[in-house]
Amino acid sequence: MPGSIRLFTTAALADAATVALDHAQAHQLRVVMRRRVGDPVALWNGRDGEWEGRVDHLDRDRATVVLVRRTRPQVASPDCWLLAAPIRRDLFELVTQKATELGASQLWPVLTRRTNPGRPNEVRLRTIATEAAEQSERLDVPVIRPAMPLADALAGWEPERTLFVAAERVDAPALPPMRGPCALLVGPEGGFDTTELDALARLAFVQVASLGRRILRAETAAIAGLARLLAHPA
Repeated sequence: MPGSIRLFTTAALADAATVALDHAQAHQLRVVMRRRVGDPVALWNGRDGEWEGRVDHLDRDRATVVLVRRTRPQVASPDCWLLAAPIRRDLFELVTQKATELGASQLWPVLTRRTNPGRPNEVRLRTIATEAAEQSERLDVPVIRPAMPLADALAGWEPERTLFVAAERVDAPALPPMRGPCALLVGPEGGFDTTELDALARLAFVQVASLGRRILRAETAAIAGLARLLAHPA
């Protein structure tokens, strides 16, 4: 529904179903978007596709939408993960937003030797990802994984999933578009420790890749790398 407001819901979506929205969504419809009873709205839940609905009830405390028809079937996002060392909060939130818009299926904060103290707020990141999915007309929300040490994240790695490591100042091939399940690993400001790079190089599923000759900030590397991987996913 081009131009329509899109709202995420956890409710099941089906023909003629009535869906209750939460208080914040009711406020958004009534006050921010100035919608009225009978106006169109699109709902999606990451499972049942996107549905056209009509506002059935709307007041300051609650809203309901009656579904009319499914406008798009559910389609899975490309199987591409982003593993990124947490950086300054506002910048990591930017990475979350852009990773969602670009189509990453998972965001996984990983703690490296040079990662700054503090862990991302998982609930806050999920909210940002949901809002970015609404805006970008995605049909799902990326999985937000709990932060953990990089070594722990790699311990149970699926060997068929290629892990591209965005490394600086190394002689490596350019990052290619994705071909099958993959993930991009981006380090913190200051890059990876040499012992981390040595350990990564010994893993059969790892490919060190270059993002170009310039030294990129961590948030730029994450966004540029995902854009490259997801430009023409197979």
